[in-house]
Amino acid sequence: MSGIKILSTIGMRTVLEEVTPAFERANGVAVMRVYDSSIALMKRIDAGETGDAAVFTAGAIDELIARGTIAARTDLTRSFVGIAVRKGAPRPDISTPEAFRKTMLAARSIARSETGASGLYFASLIARLGLADALNPKIIVQDGIVGRIAARGEAEIAVQQISELMQADGIDIVGPLPDELQSITVFSGGVFKGSSAADLAKAYVAHLASPEFAAVIRLKGMEPA
Repeated sequence: MSGIKILSTIGMRTVLEEVTPAFERANGVAVMRVYDSSIALMKRIDAGETGDAAVFTAGAIDELIARGTIAARTDLTRSFVGIAVRKGAPRPDISTPEAFRKTMLAARSIARSETGASGLYFASLIARLGLADALNPKIIVQDGIVGRIAARGEAEIAVQQISELMQADGIDIVGPLPDELQSITVFSGGVFKGSSAADLAKAYVAHLASPEFAAVIRLKGMEPA
């Protein structure tokens, strides 16, 4: 069976796992999925790794287009940063910027991703709010699904894309950051110019962008682009 290789951000993993089997059946192909943060995957591309299509942040896809690596960008979803706590733990108030500020200061420990868009945004957000000095000593920085750190009781609060938090068992998602503090990440797809299966890869990206998957995207914690 022929196949294609997709490099994908972790934030889109649940969507790809849900909608890819239908594409495989319809086209008689296998779709190999490689998951990591967009930044980590960009480093892997710099080191020589390639594929047939990429599902990254829009900014990363734009950078690859500028390099001449990706042909064009297709926006797929809009993703939001949220927080989670260990399952059954009290849910802190993050309904307003001031409530969010108080919750972060009161937390004993906070987990964020190291190279994921949400982790980098959270670092910039607390700096903008003047909280970096108070919070940085109690922040656990680790790539992967940081909700699992909260599930193990190693962090009181986990901050990440809601679509990524949903991939962790043993947590309760409190909700998105307040609108005034929110960062919306657009996840996009693109086909590698050097792909030997460019037509199939282009069809796969179009498959991901199909309006028929709007309900699936919302179920996974995002909105269609």
